[in-house]
Amino acid sequence: MTDVNRRVAITGMGAITPSGLDVASLWDSVVAGRSAITTLDGPEFADLPVRIGGQIIGFDATGIIAPTLARRLSPVQQWAIVAADQAMRQAGVIDGAFPGSAPDQAPGLPWPRERFAVIAATGSGPIDAMQQATRTLDASGPRAVPITLSVYGAPDAAAAILAQRYRAFGPSQGVSATCASGAVGLGMGMRWIRHGYADAVLVVGMEDCLNGVNLASNARLRALARDYEEDPAAACRPFDRSRSGFVMASGAAAILLEAADARTVLSLAELAGFGASSDAYHATAPDPGGRGAAQAILECLADADVAAVDVDHINAHGTGTQLGDSAEIAALRTAFGDCGPTIPLTATKSCTGHLLGASGVVEAIIAVHTLRNGVVPPTINLTDPEFPDWDVVTGSARNSAVRSVLSTSFGFGGHNGALLLQEWNEKS
Repeated sequence: MTDVNRRVAITGMGAITPSGLDVASLWDSVVAGRSAITTLDGPEFADLPVRIGGQIIGFDATGIIAPTLARRLSPVQQWAIVAADQAMRQAGVIDGAFPGSAPDQAPGLPWPRERFAVIAATGSGPIDAMQQATRTLDASGPRAVPITLSVYGAPDAAAAILAQRYRAFGPSQGVSATCASGAVGLGMGMRWIRHGYADAVLVVGMEDCLNGVNLASNARLRALARDYEEDPAAACRPFDRSRSGFVMASGAAAILLEAADARTVLSLAELAGFGASSDAYHATAPDPGGRGAAQAILECLADADVAAVDVDHINAHGTGTQLGDSAEIAALRTAFGDCGPTIPLTATKSCTGHLLGASGVVEAIIAVHTLRNGVVPPTINLTDPEFPDWDVVTGSARNSAVRSVLSTSFGFGGHNGALLLQEWNEKS
């Protein structure tokens, strides 16, 4: 363990999302206000009450993941690997020829291998593998169940796979806090570095929820937007009076966190604060007054030593559910007081859909680009705002000097997470 209170830099990012198969494509799509929501085709979706979502289209891991390994992995794990490689490549840790998959192919690392950690954040993990194994058991008996399920079928499996891929000897583990998983994973990684337990942490958020079981269950909860098959792009409507639920989306995103003093490297932004809490209120509904969410936000600001008036932008959780959006605005009112409504706010899930456990990492990536480009992406589909006193960015992106961004993530079960990202500077 080294000195505590180290600054934490973001040095690499990667993304496999419905809005694009790399970070640049994701940012271009979101800042342009393009929806990635489409109609779901196929027999699995034919009888479902909701048949829209954010799909991964055009993904190909050929040449990146060895075929022998790819055959054992779920799509979500392959997305996680490719997103992680993108982040590691941007940070200069691996090069374009990195093949992975074998210990003798592991890259040389700029930090001791014992101080490189991996976190895989997800709500459900490779749920498709468990569903398929259950079908196989029912149809063909126990001898037909694949033995690989025990190794690759758990939510934490991606962390182990990535640790092996890069020969990271620090801790590797899964983190699950429903829709707050990605934010919690980043917060844990930040604390490991800040308090001296690691020099670098690779955090990957991942989710593959577009299957009949997940869609049917969430539809029965009346949590999903309905009746938009003719116009899927209009379905996700955060903070609009006509909002009817969230839109599920699949994907993975990765962020490499490093101690600022670990090596000389380009820092994209600083992860400066993290707060987490529990509503302890209900299995699915948020506390209407936003008490737990406000607590997470206030803890995050205190952790970063940033006053509410100094936050320049809020990337809201903003899923488009009636209860969730109202509770979030209540939480923001509590945390920010009178200055809250004046802070430019956006809900980028209106474009990307809700990637559940991966969403916190996806939105942190968007926040980094907002900081670096001075551009706040728009919230689309907001035509009749329920909270007109709030400065929600709509219509088109807005140029704005942004030095700090609050990114919020709230989930079923009352899981709350908040991150404070800042532009990088060379302060001591």
